[in-house]
This record gives sequence, C-alpha cells and structure tokens, in this order.
Amino acid sequence: MDSRVSARTLAASLGGWRGNGPAYEALADGVRLLCLDNRLAPATALPAERELAAILGVSRTTVAAAYQSLRDTGHIESLRGSGSVTLPLRRTDPGRHEPDAETIDLQQASPAAWPGLPGIMAEVIQDAPALVARIGYDVVGDVGLRTAIAEHYRARGLATSADQILVTTGAQSAIHLIASVLLHRADRVMIETPTYPHAADAFRRVGARLVGVPVDSTHGWDLERAEQTFARALPSLAYLMPDFHNPTGRTMTADETDAFVVGARSVGTLLVLDETTAQLDIDRRSQSAAFPEDERVIRVGSLGKTVWGGLRVGWVRAAPDIVRRLASGRPVHDLGTPELEQAIAARLIPRLDEIAAQRGTLLRAGRDSLVEELRRLFPEWDVPEVHGGVSLWVGIGEPLSTPLVMSARARGLALSAGSRFAVEGGHDRRLRVPFTASPSTLRRAVGILRSAWDDVRGGSAIPSRTDFTTVV
Repeated sequence: MDSRVSARTLAASLGGWRGNGPAYEALADGVRLLCLDNRLAPATALPAERELAAILGVSRTTVAAAYQSLRDTGHIESLRGSGSVTLPLRRTDPGRHEPDAETIDLQQASPAAWPGLPGIMAEVIQDAPALVARIGYDVVGDVGLRTAIAEHYRARGLATSADQILVTTGAQSAIHLIASVLLHRADRVMIETPTYPHAADAFRRVGARLVGVPVDSTHGWDLERAEQTFARALPSLAYLMPDFHNPTGRTMTADETDAFVVGARSVGTLLVLDETTAQLDIDRRSQSAAFPEDERVIRVGSLGKTVWGGLRVGWVRAAPDIVRRLASGRPVHDLGTPELEQAIAARLIPRLDEIAAQRGTLLRAGRDSLVEELRRLFPEWDVPEVHGGVSLWVGIGEPLSTPLVMSARARGLALSAGSRFAVEGGHDRRLRVPFTASPSTLRRAVGILRSAWDDVRGGSAIPSRTDFTTVV
C-alpha cells in the first residue's frame, strides 16, 4: 500500500456516480473509471465501508456489494490490516507501429528540424580537421559545450559552472545513466502518471519499483497522493516533468513545486527534473514556478525537442559530486558523446532563446489548428487548453483508446494509445495527440480519426462493467 484515499476525497472524485441501475454497481463503475484514468493510482487503500457509506449517504451493504464487485473484476483486493487496495491494471498498449511513407506518423511528438540547423552543420564541418585532432573519447563532455550550457542556466538565474554539467547522447541516455548509477534494485521511484514511457522503462530496467502520482491537464498534480508517497514509500528518486508535462501539457504551480520540494527534503529524495519540453512556450501567461537550487535536484535537458530529434545531444546538470559519480559509471553504457554533435550543439546553445521563440510560432499554428478541428469534429470529447509543450491529452469519454488507435492505423494514421503513458495500466479513456506536424497534416489526421472513431463506436456498445475488465 503506497497511499490511502479518504472517504471525502473519494466522494468528491466520484462526482455524480449514481445511475439508473443498482446503486452498488453504479458505485463500483465509478471507482473503476477512477482506476481506469489513474485518478486512483494502484496500491491505494480505499476508505472503510462504514466511512464511505456515511459520506455517500448510502447503506454499508451498498458499499460492501460495490467492493465485492470490484474484487470480482480484479480492480481491488482485500488485505488483512490494510482493507481494500486498488490493483495495477493490465497494459493494453498495442506497441509502436512502423509506418510507411503514406502514413501520418504522430507517434513521435517531435517537430521537424529547426530550419537554421543545416547552416550550423555546414559551418562546423569546415572545422573538421580540428575536430578529428581530438582523441574523441570523453565521458564528461567537451569543456566548451559544458561552459555554454552552464551559461544558459546562469541566464535563467541558476548559478552554474562547467563541472556541474555532463553531456550525454540525448535526454534518454541521461535518464538511463541516472537510473543505473544512482538507483539500486527495489528502490522506489516516484513518477507521474501519465508519464514519458521511456523514462519509466529506464527505471524498470534497473529493478526499481515505480509509484505513480496522477497528473492531468485540468487539475495538475495530485498533491495528496504525492505527500503520502513521500511519507509511506520513502522514494529514493522522483522523476518529474514540471514544465509543459508530456503528455498533458500541464505546468506546475508554485504550490505544486513547493509540495514536491518539501516532500523530497523530508525523506532525502533525489528530484530528477526532465526539462526537455521546458522551452516550448507558446502563450503561457506567466512563468512557471522554478524549483529552487538544491544539491538533490538533478536537471535533464536536450536539443531533441527544440532543435532536432536527430541531434543526439543532451545533458545533466547536478551537483559536482553527482556529476563525478555519473561520469565514473558511464563507460559501462558508452564512451562519450560524438565530437561532431557536440561542436554543433556548442553553436546552438547560445541561440536557444531565439530558436525557442521560432518553435513557439510553429507549435502555436499546429496547436490552434488541432484544437479547432478536434472541437469541430468531436464536440463530445474533452479537448484541453495548453500553453506550450508538444501534445494534447484528449479525453475521449470511453475506454476505447486502444481500439481507436488500431482502427486509425488501418486508415493511415499512427498514434499512441493513452495506456502507453500509464505507469501501471489505465488511461484508456485518453489519447495523446501531438501538434508538432503542419496544420494541414493535423487537419487530415483529425478527419481520419473521426472515421476511425465512428468505426469503433459503431462496433461497440457503451461499455458495461464487464468491458472495464476486458479493455483494461
């Protein structure tokens, strides 16, 4: 058990749960939907039957029957001394699809390369004789590039020196390195759900146990769950994407930032902040609440989203002793970032603000076109407002994300189902739709999605309680 939900909180989350059928099944279905959306994370203890009955104004027999129904469908189990606890849901992600040339591929939420990149590459190639004169192996990174990255942080108000920077082959490489060097098997890692799936994979690979903290586009981070996770799970590390979170697009408020800082300091948790989307600002009304300088805060950045996904340059900013530990453990993974890519990156870093502004213009056009078309063709869907990032976390209303994605693939549109971003199953009523393609491509994609949705809905009834088991 990682946390406990109070009867009052659960009642508020259930909202208008009563239906026309038996009250106990309506209550059970309400809880199933909360599990499906990861608003009730796995390993959460539910309120006692008598307590929940009093809050909801129903008999204890109704709550007991609802809990029995949830046990029958595998959504909860009863543990002596812990009561009824939610269980992980089965993963339904259909996996990555390898598209052909005719397919609209929206599986990768990455914009096309920054237009000025070819010119920078050509300039660097002219200095090839100087580059190849170097030894080529450096697990820390070129000092010129590290200095440029440090200056970038100083411009953000974070005093940084080159010995606080380690250059990697992209952000994913940085996350893998952090996981393998700083974690041990069975360590607990706090992680958002939904989350960047490759980060979750990196932590699982070293044997860490993941504890999910829900986040959504509208309500942000579940601070009650986060507080309980710090207190009960004592996580060694927390992986967060505080700016333009992928896939929800949400940015942390000052209260949310403070809650994670206080929780981490109370139990000595390392905070790993994935900042790969932090500069993808479209029209944010105010700057995000920055995490304070702290020796336990580790920041991960890259050029993948801002410049080009094919430029495999990322970095870690951390306390010098953590950088030394990462550098010592790196040769097991690789022997350094290629010199040519580092030389290109060194010329790009000083221009990141300019590049980010251009990116914002491009992303605004894609976002606005996508939102307009989705709301026109899918008035029944929940299309959120986001002020930056790369995608929309769309609520489709029914647990049909996986069959919808499969139907869209057959029509030439590749997307990732909501369950792809879940930590332990769920999110089948959500769909991530990136807005990194051109407006015309996104409009075509939404048209295909409408046909796919009509096909899926035409072949399925409104999900009953058994469908919750089949789908999840």
